[in-house]
Amino acid sequence: MHRSIYLAAIPAAFVAGLLASHLGTPAHAQTPETKLAPQIIDVGAMSDADVGPVVPNLGTLRSKGLVTTPSGTVAVQTGNVPKHTHTGSDEIQYVISGSGTFWLGNEQRQIHPGDLIIIPKGTVHAGAEATTGEFKVLAIKLPPQAPGDLHLVQ
Repeated sequence: MHRSIYLAAIPAAFVAGLLASHLGTPAHAQTPETKLAPQIIDVGAMSDADVGPVVPNLGTLRSKGLVTTPSGTVAVQTGNVPKHTHTGSDEIQYVISGSGTFWLGNEQRQIHPGDLIIIPKGTVHAGAEATTGEFKVLAIKLPPQAPGDLHLVQ
């Protein structure tokens, strides 16, 4: 008898959950839904002019947003930026062009095209010295970087 009560409770709980989900506020109502357009972007062919002007007070950094969603952003970045951290976003950079050294944590590391750099939030990082042209990276920030979440480090 107890077994039949438990078996009957499963469909009842499912139906109750289904009704509750349709009566409540949809999750996407709190953040605007972002529609992505299908496209192919030749990031390797982008010139500095295509990426945009130098960002004031951030070395020679140029940045152009390519994708923005409530979950994350993707941008192409060129140039060199001083040491800094982000307290609210993890960052992943894929090196498209440029070789040299890169600050990650408290050490300089050699980087070259094809490297994937994982930068957990709070980790000091910066381009330091390019030996074969300026760095060009694809930068992914998860979640999107909030205004004011770039903190320069000496």
